[in-house]
Amino acid sequence: MRDGYYARWRDQEFDASPDGDRVRLYTKEPTAGFEQIGAQRYLRVVPRGDVSELGYLTVRCRWRDQPFQIVGEHGSWYRVEYLGELPPPDGLDLGEFDRGVHQAWAKRDEVSELSEQRT
Repeated sequence: MRDGYYARWRDQEFDASPDGDRVRLYTKEPTAGFEQIGAQRYLRVVPRGDVSELGYLTVRCRWRDQPFQIVGEHGSWYRVEYLGELPPPDGLDLGEFDRGVHQAWAKRDEVSELSEQRT
């Protein structure tokens, strides 16, 4: 599940990380001009001006008829973070991850209406 920065460079989208006036581009496949930095992890650093788009991507969904953001995944589960009004409705069995931040593990087949949000 994608969650984080992305960049468009040379008409291709990459996972990315802004770094001042540069952008770090990442791919899982060997790609010309990219340096292998780990197992299935390749990096290329380019000037910010060479990137046509830089943004942040999250995935929103509905679980138990409430709005959530997917913040992680493991096996057949998603880690979801509540996006509705506080306090959350009773019966969601959410844990308070941080003050005002409520999360839970949700079975994938109980999650619906997945949509990418780009900012």
